[in-house]
Amino acid sequence: MRFFLDANILVSVLNKEYPLYIYTSRVLSMAGTPGTTLVTTNICLAIAYYFAEKKHGQAKAKEKISLLVKHLDIADCGHKEALSAIQNKKVHDFEDGLQYYAALHSNCTCIVSNDLDDFYFSDIQVLDPERFFRKYV
Repeated sequence: MRFFLDANILVSVLNKEYPLYIYTSRVLSMAGTPGTTLVTTNICLAIAYYFAEKKHGQAKAKEKISLLVKHLDIADCGHKEALSAIQNKKVHDFEDGLQYYAALHSNCTCIVSNDLDDFYFSDIQVLDPERFFRKYV
């Protein structure tokens, strides 16, 4: 199964943001589990890097992002995803639309996010980390 991780999941883990970290770290620990692929986009990585750099500095942020890149599948988030996000009248936040279409076009089973309301338009199941963990782990 393929699971899409929103930027806020990555930020929570990189910055050890409690109480979210309790479940987001467990979700991320599924990387490498047979039959499980964790997916994100380069945009989510850029957002996560920005917040990690603010908290930990450039060197540590690069180190943390490097670890993520080794363990996550990076979905395409290009022309097709941008057009889809723009053309969908239900999508009000372009960045959320980009993430959604990257997840959809990557055949993800669900989107894991701390902000469920961001994906109100989704045809893919959207779960917070705690519900995801209870359902899939």
